[in-house]
Amino acid sequence: MPNALITGITGQDGSYLAEFLLEKGYQVYGMVRRTSTFNNERIRHLLDRIELIDADLLDQLSLIQALRQSQADEVYNLAAMSFVATSFQQPVATGEYTALSVVRMLEAVRLADWPIRFYQASTSEMFGKAQTVPQNERTPFYPRSPYGVAKLYGHWITVNFRESHNMFTCSGILFNHESARRGHEFVTRKISRGVASIKLGLQDKLVLGNLDAQRDWGFAGDYVEAMWQMLQQDKPDDYVIATGTTHSVRDFVVTAFAHVGIHDWQRYVEIDPQLYRPAEVDQLIGDASKARQRFGWRPRVTFEELVSMMVDNDLQQVSSLPPRPGRPF
Repeated sequence: MPNALITGITGQDGSYLAEFLLEKGYQVYGMVRRTSTFNNERIRHLLDRIELIDADLLDQLSLIQALRQSQADEVYNLAAMSFVATSFQQPVATGEYTALSVVRMLEAVRLADWPIRFYQASTSEMFGKAQTVPQNERTPFYPRSPYGVAKLYGHWITVNFRESHNMFTCSGILFNHESARRGHEFVTRKISRGVASIKLGLQDKLVLGNLDAQRDWGFAGDYVEAMWQMLQQDKPDDYVIATGTTHSVRDFVVTAFAHVGIHDWQRYVEIDPQLYRPAEVDQLIGDASKARQRFGWRPRVTFEELVSMMVDNDLQQVSSLPPRPGRPF
């Protein structure tokens, strides 16, 4: 039975990856940072099947100890300060948790006296002001946020350890991937939650920023399979994971409202210029041909299915709250 250590196991991707690896017969260990309040909502159903290890990305020794305790054959480094908007407000913390934490974990892996395969969660935000459309593994990077810059450091240090120390390290350059487990601060979940609340009479307006920003959105459950597939190859490499189609934030809004039978969506959407990014990323669309050719990865969930899945989940979650009287639906 192989052992896997997942950093960021309490997040969206970590929870889906843990489920996937358990189905594959892995012993799954999750690294968590000790805090006064521990949020295990996404992995609560897995707690009797996984083992959690207290460690901190800023503490080198705790990472070494986490590896020793788990005896991991594979490490999936998903933990980071991952919200782009916050990275503008906290650029130094973003650098610590999203950039320098990667080299700390790589050093821990390098010092281990058994072979470990390492996965780094890179991101399409590294492309930022994209130089080509679509973006693939050869597209130049041009990050437009402290988050994108920090992720770029993590990406290149992963490549550097592979080439300098002959380590099995891979970076997955994943484009936007969503699910019902997405954090409420992300625009997709803000939309699905807002639409559900408006449908049920619990909210009047959905306040958003740039509706014209375009992203390549897929389902997180599909993307974690690609993470695992990268570490099963004979040679380590980096891969773009994406659907190859792009939609605007406006498309997401229209699709979400239409799913609950509301077609005059403009009535409920308010634009707040303060929600625009200081440096916007206008269009991201990925070319996953390399992953498709090397190990046959393809997305299964369509954009429309993804939006419906998220809205349905939020309808279920907020339906227990009492609706306000006087709504027309």
